[in-house]
Amino acid sequence: MCLAHLAGMTDTLVKDSSDVAFMADVIETSKDTPVVVDFWAPWCGPCKQLMPALERQVKAAAGKVKLVKINIDENPGVAGQLGVRSIPAVFGFKDGQPVDGFMGAQPESELSKFIARLSGDSDPKEEAQTLVARAHDSLTAGDPGGAAQDFAQALQLDPENGSALAGLARVYLEMGNRDMAVEMVESATGPLAEHPEVASIRSELSLGEGAPQADAAEEDTELRDAQAAVDADATDLDARLVLAKALAARGQRGEAVDHLIYSIGRDRMHDDEAARRFLLTIFEAEGPESDVAIDGRRRLSSILFA
Repeated sequence: MCLAHLAGMTDTLVKDSSDVAFMADVIETSKDTPVVVDFWAPWCGPCKQLMPALERQVKAAAGKVKLVKINIDENPGVAGQLGVRSIPAVFGFKDGQPVDGFMGAQPESELSKFIARLSGDSDPKEEAQTLVARAHDSLTAGDPGGAAQDFAQALQLDPENGSALAGLARVYLEMGNRDMAVEMVESATGPLAEHPEVASIRSELSLGEGAPQADAAEEDTELRDAQAAVDADATDLDARLVLAKALAARGQRGEAVDHLIYSIGRDRMHDDEAARRFLLTIFEAEGPESDVAIDGRRRLSSILFA
């Protein structure tokens, strides 16, 4: 390929545009070739860092995507319609619709993945992992709806992605849709069912099985009755197990662990090691890095290996 032809091709891949030309340069063009839109401004330092890296990645894709740059100081219309509140803001358009995007400067490795997703060259499993990571970021930012969308999309790309399945089930559970969470977990079979995150949300759901479908007053009465039974006879290990399950079902897992550790220390074999088995369920639901699991395992070890 001659240099003149290569330079001509490069000129068609990257261009400046405007609100007026947006329909032709982005919407219509993206029906044939995916288009990356970079909203920037001359005063934006991160924009100046991102733009050359973004241009390199678009050119490296050799015609599979195009880049359109829009100065929002001169063209605020489309950026406002897309809800851009900070720059740089980058959107990927395909078939006339925005399908992906990010805000802020990104390392070139992430830009490469972004371009690959848009061009269809990405590995579905790798793309799913990227979506799962973004979903977790959305949860941290308080956006469960966005997280659910990314978890679901990741699961479509990679049906064996345990993190995506568990994440989506957990979002359903935290949004009050326990039945859908259970359905998600029960759909897992084979190795997927044994994925640590799937096992964790399964245990999470099992802990909630003891929670009564009653109003707050009735729940308080049940908890008080269980506590009264233990107060009346501290050695009543059956009553302690009932109390531990009631506490765990209400999210008071640290307190539940205290009662289970006591029971195991007093008679570890009671009721076919029911206290130990329920304790392990709590650890699995909490996750191996949780304070409840770390402290509980330490205390359990001190009993079992004393």
